[in-house]
Amino acid sequence: MSKPLAVDLFAEDYAHEAFLSAMVERLARMEKRTVSLRARSARGGHGRAISELALYQKAVLTGVGGMSVPDLLVVVIDANCTRFNEAKKAIEGEIEVPFRDRTVVACPDPHVERWYLADPESFTQVVGIAPKMGKRKCGRELYKRILSKAVASAGHASTLGGIEFARELVEAMDLYRAGKVEKSLKHLIDDLSVQVKSH
Repeated sequence: MSKPLAVDLFAEDYAHEAFLSAMVERLARMEKRTVSLRARSARGGHGRAISELALYQKAVLTGVGGMSVPDLLVVVIDANCTRFNEAKKAIEGEIEVPFRDRTVVACPDPHVERWYLADPESFTQVVGIAPKMGKRKCGRELYKRILSKAVASAGHASTLGGIEFARELVEAMDLYRAGKVEKSLKHLIDDLSVQVKSH
């Protein structure tokens, strides 16, 4: 059996961290790989995430606290209503050379809560009710409310606004169906699968 894949996850907030941790583990398992996952999350929004990503890379490259370059770095920061390709390119521009061949950049479009809702069938299976999505809009609070309301309407105590279902939703999700609904999620699944296979 191969050694565990060392994965550093740099996420904008806990909603990203919970979803991506589960997704990394699921995709690695599909490739019969184990992972050693370390969350290196920022708190405080997009701008702070970008500045802390620079600090994280500097700390790794100088070996602060025994940190070393991981096999794989996964960076997830919301597109925030910017076009997906523009958001991804902007984040890729912040990645230092030693990390470039081992980094997957994920940009939920417009916000990560849409990924939680990406496969209504599995969402209904896990939570017990179908989310009411409506037309795609830019507002972050909109998708937080939709997620939280669906969880509450199904009779669950929404302690984390729906984020508490991250692992179950990712495990139940039909990745093909979810990727058709959310193109930014499909990019993540495809890119991450390639990196897991190649390391």
